[in-house]
Amino acid sequence: MSEKKFYVIGGEYADSAFTRIATGKTLEKYGPYTADEARAFWRDITGRTVDNAMVRYVVKADEDLEDSQYYVVGGEYADSDFHEIAAGKKLEVYGPFARQQALDFWRGITSQTIDSCLHRYDISRNDPRG
Repeated sequence: MSEKKFYVIGGEYADSAFTRIATGKTLEKYGPYTADEARAFWRDITGRTVDNAMVRYVVKADEDLEDSQYYVVGGEYADSDFHEIAAGKKLEVYGPFARQQALDFWRGITSQTIDSCLHRYDISRNDPRG
């Protein structure tokens, strides 16, 4: 029987809810580790970043990562065909989330743009940034 694998995931976020990675940063993923190795790595990396309140790392088991691969993607589009982002705008990507968290976040962000026929957000299983 193979030993359970763990990962340390996180980085610098753009918001204090830790839903969006900071501009110019990427979501970091370290591992696989054993449970003890993951905890030791987490202690080390959080100790080095303790002075930045926008940095957060969590330990996740391998099987928990499957559920945390949902993204909310969209923004303001050039027209109602929703093929091209509006001039001067960027594709917005939020996550990764667990499935229910992604749905809750999608509901929140779409309620903020309900009066705009050019805004659209979708839930994706893949990070569109590659």
